[in-house]
Amino acid sequence: MRNGAKAALVGGVFLGMVGAAGFGMYELVGDLGGKDEAEAADEKPSGPPTRAETAEAAKAFFAAWSRQDAPGAAQLTDNAVAARSALTDYFEAAHVSHVRVTAEEPVGRTVGYAVEATVSVGEHRGTWKYEGELEVVRGETTGRPLVDWAPQVLHPDLQAGDTLGSGEAEVPPIRLVDRAGQELKRSEHPSLRPLLDTLRDRYGKQAGGEPGVELWIDPGSSAPRQTLLTLAEGKPGTVRTTLSAPAQRAAEQAVAGRAEASVVALRPSTGEILAVADHRADGFHASLLGRLAPGSTMKIVSASLLIDKGLTAADRPAPCPPSATWQSQTFGNLPGLAPDENATLAGSFARSCNTAFVKFADELRVDDLTRQAQDVFGLARDDWRIGVPSFDGEVPASGGPDTAAALIGQGQVQLNPLTLASVTATARTGAFRQPVLVPRELIDGPLAEARGLAPGTAAQLRAMMHRTATSGSAAGALAGLGGDIGAKTGSAEVDGQATANSWFTAYRGDMAVAAVAERGGRGGESAGPIVAAVLRSGA
Repeated sequence: MRNGAKAALVGGVFLGMVGAAGFGMYELVGDLGGKDEAEAADEKPSGPPTRAETAEAAKAFFAAWSRQDAPGAAQLTDNAVAARSALTDYFEAAHVSHVRVTAEEPVGRTVGYAVEATVSVGEHRGTWKYEGELEVVRGETTGRPLVDWAPQVLHPDLQAGDTLGSGEAEVPPIRLVDRAGQELKRSEHPSLRPLLDTLRDRYGKQAGGEPGVELWIDPGSSAPRQTLLTLAEGKPGTVRTTLSAPAQRAAEQAVAGRAEASVVALRPSTGEILAVADHRADGFHASLLGRLAPGSTMKIVSASLLIDKGLTAADRPAPCPPSATWQSQTFGNLPGLAPDENATLAGSFARSCNTAFVKFADELRVDDLTRQAQDVFGLARDDWRIGVPSFDGEVPASGGPDTAAALIGQGQVQLNPLTLASVTATARTGAFRQPVLVPRELIDGPLAEARGLAPGTAAQLRAMMHRTATSGSAAGALAGLGGDIGAKTGSAEVDGQATANSWFTAYRGDMAVAAVAERGGRGGESAGPIVAAVLRSGA
């Protein structure tokens, strides 16, 4: 048990605070008596609750909740046992009182509301405000309209298994700064909010601060605590990162223009992460933890393999037929890409020809690409220590059609912007340097190592990526960016998804950037402008 009050178990429960405002106080009505069971069964309503039923069910629940009547509120949900336990713990353990709600008019079966409540711990008191929503369903047994119980109804950040707690914080607050000592404020950098909680949890005790008094969510997983309300300010310690404030601002602004977009920028010469940003409805850190097929951006790894094995070279043949078949599966190219039977590897790479790469599957062993990814690029070994949780890729030795699909970043290959930016950094310098987000001295254990690229292979990759950036599929997105530049585009098809995911990665000088825009289509159309915007920050 951590310092402070007993935690309030949320689990599959709705914990809440509601007051006499909004819907107001009223007499509760229901189907609790007056008819025998046979008559009630004959008259049991069916179908979705009406708008009027939704409003009345929500009113009744809010009124009981505001009176701190846990048993009464629980009976107005579709999971009375879980609701009663959670509501009781909420008021008695989380120190919440004087609850008030302002409810909106129902939209279908959904009711949105704003909550205001008091949280008291000893002499410390604070006002907790937030917005939530609930849905009303029809009870299977009685046909009554009931609140559909879920943790998110109480607070949008609550998940099954989470607990609420209040008291003296276990870890002092932190002041997060970039590589130059500039503070990265939570209010100014929304993408960093989950990282701030993780960095505080990991490094707050050694950062020199003093804890305050807070209300928090303790997750049921290994994720860090999330502070919901500060009742008494602590003294923050300072945690330095490798981030660059200009690059971080550019990254956040770039992803904000698209739904479900993520980007990472790093410094190839050191592996230091310069920016990490996500814009997603679910709040997931896909930039560091995502697992998605990278599409044709994987051809950076595949091309290096073909060169290392002597199967072709940048200036040697890699024909681009209209289709290619491997073990009964036929692969094609993007619509509008003209075939070229006389293409070189550099030409097929720059135009992002799938069939040129698939044609080489006959000459590869099932684990060749896996070994290249692991031994040269440091991927898919589950050994990265960047300072916060991350996923370092998956490139399995897949047989059948997946052997060919992997060469073009489909099948079972999975990357994210972090791993793809690292691939690009390795191509830029020839050396693998494991990405890091905090100074090396804060990271426990050794960093991951890989042998990197042979000098000749690295030179050919850079030449092919430069051609792609200046006259190939990436040229449109990078227009106006000169200097030492290279890129690769990608679009990855996803089963059940009408539009492909857009991928794009590029380097310019000592910056490598990779982005994904889910359902964004071709790489240069959606992810490309994100990468270009971060490169223009010049951090």
